[in-house]
Amino acid sequence: MANKDKDLMESGAKVKLGTSDRIIRGFGYIFVTFYAICCIIPFVIIVSTSFTNEVTIRAEGVQFLPKDVTLEAYKMVARGGGIWWSYLLTIVLTVVGTFLGLSIISMTGYALQRRDFPFRNAISFYIYFTSLFSAGLAPYYLLMTQTYHLQDSYFAVLLPLLMSSWLIILMKNFVKAIPHEITESGKIDGAGDMKIFVSLILPMLKPALATIGLFLALGYWNEWYQSSLFLSSRVSVKPLQYTLYEVVNKVDALKNSVAGQFVDLSEIPQESVKMANAVLATGPIVMLYPFVQKYFISGITVGAVKG
Repeated sequence: MANKDKDLMESGAKVKLGTSDRIIRGFGYIFVTFYAICCIIPFVIIVSTSFTNEVTIRAEGVQFLPKDVTLEAYKMVARGGGIWWSYLLTIVLTVVGTFLGLSIISMTGYALQRRDFPFRNAISFYIYFTSLFSAGLAPYYLLMTQTYHLQDSYFAVLLPLLMSSWLIILMKNFVKAIPHEITESGKIDGAGDMKIFVSLILPMLKPALATIGLFLALGYWNEWYQSSLFLSSRVSVKPLQYTLYEVVNKVDALKNSVAGQFVDLSEIPQESVKMANAVLATGPIVMLYPFVQKYFISGITVGAVKG
C-alpha cells in the first residue's frame, strides 16, 4: 500500500485532500498572503514618498499613493552625474566579487570534504575559530593600510568580502550531500582533481552556488562600511551605497548650516531624497532574486539539514 502511494506521488497524480488538510492549507495561504502584503506595503510607501513633493510630506506625512508628484528628489541624487559612475563601479565589484568569491568558497568547501585531504580537520577548526573571535577594528585597519597598502584602493572593498567563515561552512555542508564515490569514480577514469571538481562536483552544486552567490552579491551591492574606512576624498568614484550616504549627509548638512538660514528649507527634498536613495539602492538587486529563487529555497533547506 505504501509503495502504491509512493508511485502515485512520483507519477504526479492528484492526491485527494481531506477536510482538515484543506483547512490547514487555507490558513497557510491566508497567512502567507497577509505576510506578503505587510512586506510590500512599506516598499510601496517608500516609492510613493520618493515621488511626493517635500512640502506635501511635511504637511501631510507620507502617503500610500504619491501626491503632488515631482522628480526633484531623483534630480538631486543624480545631480553631477556621479551616481551613474557609482552604479557602474558597484556593478563591476558585485559581478567580479561574486564570481571570485564563489570560485574560492566552492573549492575550499570541496577540499575540506575530501577524505584524502590530511589537514581538513585542522583547517576547518581554524576557519570556525575565526568566526568566533576577531582582533578588532584598529588591527584590521592597520593591516589593510600599513601591511597591504590598500588605502584608497578598490581592492580594500573587493578583497574582504570575497570569503567568510560562515559561507565556507555553509558550502562545506552542501558538499557533504555529494557521495564521495563520485570523486572516486572520476579518479578511476583518470580525471584530475580540477577536472573532477569542474565536471562532476560543480553541476551538482547549483543550489549551493545560487544561495551563496546571492549572499555575496547582496554583500557587495550593500557595501559601504569598507568604503568609509579605506576610500578617502581623493577617490572620485565610490560604491553606490556610500555615494548615496554622502548625498543624504550633504542634504542634512545644508539644513543645519548657516547658509540654510537664508534659503527656504521646505523646498529642499530632504525626506524624499532619503526615500529615493532607498529605491535606487534596492531596486536593481531585487530584480536578481526571481532568477535564483528556486535554487535559493532548495539551497537553504539542504544547507540547514545537512550538519
